Amino acid sequence: MSTSSSATDHRRFLPSWVPSWATGFGAQVIYGLIIGLILGFVARGTAEGSGLRAVLDSVGGAYVQLLKLMVPPLVVTAVITSVANLRKVTNAARLALSTLLWFAATSFASVVAGILIGVWLKPGIGSSVDAAAAEAPSSTGSWWAFLAGIVPDNILGLGVKVTEDGADPVFNVLQLLVISIALGIAAVKVGAPAEPFLRGTESLLKIIQKVLWWIIRLAPIGTAALIGRAVAEYGWEALGSLGKFVVAIYVGLLVVIGVIYPAVLKLNGLPVGGFFKRVWPVTSLGFVTRSSMGVMPVTQRVTERRLGVPQEYSSFAVPLGATTKMDGCAAIYPAIAALFVAQFYGLELGATDYLLIVIVSVLGSAATAGTTGATVMLTLTLSTLGLPLEGVGLLLAVEPIVDMGRTAVNVTGQALVPAVVAKRAGILDEEAFEGEPRSLDDDAVSDSRVSLGA
Repeated sequence: MSTSSSATDHRRFLPSWVPSWATGFGAQVIYGLIIGLILGFVARGTAEGSGLRAVLDSVGGAYVQLLKLMVPPLVVTAVITSVANLRKVTNAARLALSTLLWFAATSFASVVAGILIGVWLKPGIGSSVDAAAAEAPSSTGSWWAFLAGIVPDNILGLGVKVTEDGADPVFNVLQLLVISIALGIAAVKVGAPAEPFLRGTESLLKIIQKVLWWIIRLAPIGTAALIGRAVAEYGWEALGSLGKFVVAIYVGLLVVIGVIYPAVLKLNGLPVGGFFKRVWPVTSLGFVTRSSMGVMPVTQRVTERRLGVPQEYSSFAVPLGATTKMDGCAAIYPAIAALFVAQFYGLELGATDYLLIVIVSVLGSAATAGTTGATVMLTLTLSTLGLPLEGVGLLLAVEPIVDMGRTAVNVTGQALVPAVVAKRAGILDEEAFEGEPRSLDDDAVSDSRVSLGA
């Protein structure tokens, strides 16, 4: 099927006066958001456990599970194939180093913005939150947990978490990365005998990507269910006495996505509007799913198909970013939350404390990668500063509300850095980036590749 016929096939069912942008994938996600808001407000007026609420909860949860289901096979096959392709170039190590440096640079700018906003808005001063809500969390972040978490528990880094509702499969993306990189390097070292394995892995990757596209096409439905569930469950009442804190968090997130990211794009000669137009499916899904891992398959697809980042590089950078690149959860949130806790308990922070917040935020997302969660990241920050860990309990009431914005910023940054690094390395398909956004469908994308050896 040709690119043009694939991209326009569905339009034969529509009137000629309907513009193409109104039927695209991004527009469908927006329609899902609007429908979800309407369903959410309707469900909010019904009793808890009612039919509509149950449907929204089931459909939304199933969609996130489908996305997460594809993460392990996608990471393993994509990274092994990436390692095999990177053997043909000499700048692979430089790409990896540049990725880490840009992760750190954007995290640094984000945490500084968070500190300034926390000092300016003083979210912990005058807060009427009940001190009885203070409660230390059951788990905390630690550097040792990060180091121990890299070592795989089994050959695929997979496990099962037993809960009251049953058993849920779990995985650690850092472990998957380690295993996949090791298998890829081993296959390259073996040489000719490993060629069938590499060809089989590449073939399996294409199959996984096709199945993944089918799941991604359900995004408008998943978006409607997820945003509807959020509105029905939380509404505005949950803000209560923590409204000032929520405002401070969202001001910080807006500074990151509206000032810092555009500045990075401009600095590297990339169009700001074009980037956000292309990355919209990732940002919106991050907001409604609240899961960087769940959105990771979409992030990788958008990074390759719409931003023009070569698959050989994106299959390394995007999984790494989904694990350790969290400007919302690991920079803005812990900075403002730490200031909230200090202000609430009437504790003064000095220059050294602010410096520690910066250091922990820039490096700490890696330390919480094995245990996940912004709450764990906050505990690492509070324990480093010597602030009461019980302060975490004060903020749990608004956790879902702030988590939506945090995750949207996280996943946007996870697409931003690969595009910037690829541009600086001269391997970005700028025609794909600057032209009309490509469809995410496999059949609507050219098979041409950008050479990493450029």
